[in-house]
Amino acid sequence: MNLLKKFIKILIYIGSPFVFGGKKIANLLGKITSIKIKLPRFKLPKWKPKKKQIKLISLPKVRKIKNKFRWPKFKIKKWIWATLMVFIFLGVLGFGFYKWIWKGLPDVNLIYDPPSLSTKIVDRNGKLLYKFYENENRTWVPLDKIPRDLIEATVAIEDKNFYKHGGLSMKGLITATFYNFKKDGEEKPRGGSTISQQLVKNVFLNNEKTFKRKIKELILTLEIEKKLTKDEILERYLNQVSYGGEAYGVEEAALKYFGKNVWDLTTLESAYLAGLTAAPSSYSPYGNDPDLGKIRAKHVIEEMVSTKYLNRETADKWLNEKIKIKTNGKEIKAPHFVFYIKNILEKKYGYTNLEKQGLTIRTTLDLETQEMAQKVVAEEIKKIEKLRISNGAALIVNVRSGDILAMVGSKDYTSKDIDGKFNVTTALRQPGSSIKPINYLLALQNGFSLASIIDDDPITYQIKGQKPYTPQNYNGKYMGKVTLRTALASSLNIPSVKLLDKNGVNNMIDLAQDMGVSTWTERSRFGLSLALGSGEVKMTELSQAYSIFANLGEKVEINPILEIDNYLGEKIYTKEIERKQLIKPEFAYMINDVLSDNQARSPIFGTNSKLVIKDKTVAVKTGTTNNLKDNWCIGWTPNLLVATWVGNNDGTPMSWVASGVTGATPIWNSLMTEMLKNKNDEKWISPTDLTRKNICGKDEWVITGSEIKINCPTIAPTPTPN
Repeated sequence: MNLLKKFIKILIYIGSPFVFGGKKIANLLGKITSIKIKLPRFKLPKWKPKKKQIKLISLPKVRKIKNKFRWPKFKIKKWIWATLMVFIFLGVLGFGFYKWIWKGLPDVNLIYDPPSLSTKIVDRNGKLLYKFYENENRTWVPLDKIPRDLIEATVAIEDKNFYKHGGLSMKGLITATFYNFKKDGEEKPRGGSTISQQLVKNVFLNNEKTFKRKIKELILTLEIEKKLTKDEILERYLNQVSYGGEAYGVEEAALKYFGKNVWDLTTLESAYLAGLTAAPSSYSPYGNDPDLGKIRAKHVIEEMVSTKYLNRETADKWLNEKIKIKTNGKEIKAPHFVFYIKNILEKKYGYTNLEKQGLTIRTTLDLETQEMAQKVVAEEIKKIEKLRISNGAALIVNVRSGDILAMVGSKDYTSKDIDGKFNVTTALRQPGSSIKPINYLLALQNGFSLASIIDDDPITYQIKGQKPYTPQNYNGKYMGKVTLRTALASSLNIPSVKLLDKNGVNNMIDLAQDMGVSTWTERSRFGLSLALGSGEVKMTELSQAYSIFANLGEKVEINPILEIDNYLGEKIYTKEIERKQLIKPEFAYMINDVLSDNQARSPIFGTNSKLVIKDKTVAVKTGTTNNLKDNWCIGWTPNLLVATWVGNNDGTPMSWVASGVTGATPIWNSLMTEMLKNKNDEKWISPTDLTRKNICGKDEWVITGSEIKINCPTIAPTPTPN
């Protein structure tokens, strides 16, 4: 260690051998302290003579021996010192370069990883609904889909020698320097970076203008050139670079400025995009000087001529053309459905960071059907605003495939007066009488028949710890002894409560959960009023439950996603229809038969209500809560289900609404009529285990082989006593 310190001191003292020479070494070595050796002194012992006198002899004094050790003098040739110092200098320089530059370099293999890419939500026909992205809206396009004109325009304006250099271009730097001195006021400064350097800057580095960043850029550029072909570099560059605002990559730029895919661009449009990358904010058509970008595009055309990508005649043709720029604006279609899909992707399928993954989600939604439904809801709500009804919602489902064809979450997503972003189709609302089919299905499973008699007369339930419960019919009247068919078709409240008392509240909850209702988890909250819709449900889940009736007992899971592709176009998910026979077809058929029986519901709704779709067989059920906060209508065919709702988001009661006449029913009628237009009437095929039997003078469906004992009543409406 001491020797090393001395060596360092020598180097410091001497400095560069090219300046001081080798003479100073000798001077320095001469100053090194000599080694001293000391010999011990010794005395002769004193002699004491015995009595005899002895003559003293004087001995010579012993001299101190001084021994000096000197380093041998030698000369080191100057070239040796020069070489040594060069190696030391290079070592220090290399160590500093490693610590300052090389150690902080990113992994060049990251060039193979995709950048942040936008996720697209499209309808079943590929029509764009919305894009999710974070700052950078980018869609990856392979080079073979990018028009040759755009590639050549980019090379012409950005890096003429792209195909000749190895990543760095001294000629380009010098040319850019001269150009910047000669440019006029309309032109922007030109950089000297090659396309390869710009790719490195976009992928690995930031925009800071420092010597350190520039060195990193040069090193990474040379590495990239070794790993990628020129076409691979171009593909990555054209998909990475900013074209202004949130538009990154040529595909999103083409869509933003021209409203078309990149492969449909003209030569002039390609030149326009190629000119944007040098200064996107300055050349932007939405900036302070929109004409600047158009001037730049013409300059790009001239550069294409100079590089012989275009001949003069073709160039003049394009220079005389006008560039048509699309109006700037970000649009979302079927917004409630889009965010419903996003929620499913995150919670069910685990896709997080959708804004960066570059997925294409093809959904079941049909945009034309969606726009029709949105229009109908908005128009109907406007008609009934005077009834203190401020909002409406609708859901249309293909029951055989579980496809959601339309989802209208509110009258207007952008509405401020009702918080239009609130999605009623996935919100908790009380269903009112529209929940009754589940209760009647349970009764059929427990041995009742549609011909079974039940009393529609006043009743009060005394429940311990609660106020007495006295259900009332919607019209305030009683019909006496009625069949289950009449009770369900006319939506009588009292028979429904009596049935639930026999069926059991927990049994109804169990059946509802099997059918798809997930919101009745706190069972202690519910009593007999559950028969009249006191338990909140989601429209999406009630539609799932009633689609089982439409499918004659088969539960087809509602799934609004058809396919998922990654950014390379590879399919990573394809929908498979999930089916399960949940209830007997006979029971589902009987419920459908009752709810499509216009004659059976006529005592309450009349024969010409909005529940009738002319010349079509449709099962339908309405529902209104006692406090007039929610009004529903939900109906289905063997192929289709339509659910509608009206009310107020905040739960404010409506002033008045009549099921089958106003509220949700007219919306339902318009939607179902439109969906069934020009289609043949489709009826359910009766299961083999069902037979028609005359009971009390009327034919009724019964399970084959079952024994029906009925005391035939005389049915007559009885007015409610005052």
